Amino acid sequence: MESVDEGMCVTFLVRHAWLSMRSAVAVALAEHDLSVQQYGTLLVLRENPGQTIAEVGRKVGTARQSANELITGMERSGLLERRPNPADRRTHQIYLTESGHSRLAEATPKVRAVEENLESALTPTDRAAARAWLTRMVNPEVPIDEP
Repeated sequence: MESVDEGMCVTFLVRHAWLSMRSAVAVALAEHDLSVQQYGTLLVLRENPGQTIAEVGRKVGTARQSANELITGMERSGLLERRPNPADRRTHQIYLTESGHSRLAEATPKVRAVEENLESALTPTDRAAARAWLTRMVNPEVPIDEP
């Protein structure tokens, strides 16, 4: 077993882990005619319906212009719909359509299977620790249950 290089930059390791996972997930999502960003957008909107384009862009890690193009394409595919924003006439709120909900539900088991395979070499304790750490990095205010 290789030893862990304690001097390695964590940010660099996380980036490489993400790129590796993204490649594996992209293959599974292609079967459902979705990209990783499209899948992420569906997840974001399932959890927080009514987000603006800018909010979706921030959550999926893209610029507002790119998010607009992404959402426009997904709207054309019937996965999303824009509705007027009652709080701001200049923006729209984005919602999943029934087709968007269905596509997400169909693709999620494949994504979970890829994640399960990628995590298969980890012990349950290691998995829990990794998930707790990632959750804390994303949401520092979320309490983490101590074992």
